[in-house]
Amino acid sequence: MLELNKDNFEEEVLKAEGYVLVDFWGPSCEPCKALMPHVEAYEEKYGDKIKFTSLDVTKARRLAISQKVLGLPVIAIYKDGEKIDAVVADEATPASVEEMIKKYY
Repeated sequence: MLELNKDNFEEEVLKAEGYVLVDFWGPSCEPCKALMPHVEAYEEKYGDKIKFTSLDVTKARRLAISQKVLGLPVIAIYKDGEKIDAVVADEATPASVEEMIKKYY
């Protein structure tokens, strides 16, 4: 999974063509850490058509807020630079994340 930061987010997500999944997470977010192995497994399964990335929001707070990420975890899908879908907080279960990915795969 490509690690994003404030320097490469625009290039890798907002200027990217096609689908990009962004896993917004934080080191103190236990649900984020529990979800991450599932997201990594989905990358192996669906990574041929969707680029998988992650952003530690503690290192890029302004960027996270600009993307309307106010709680964690957030798994978002962008298409051609526009956020088109997301699962947030309690909705961010392994099943709901995979369901969202399948819509765009």
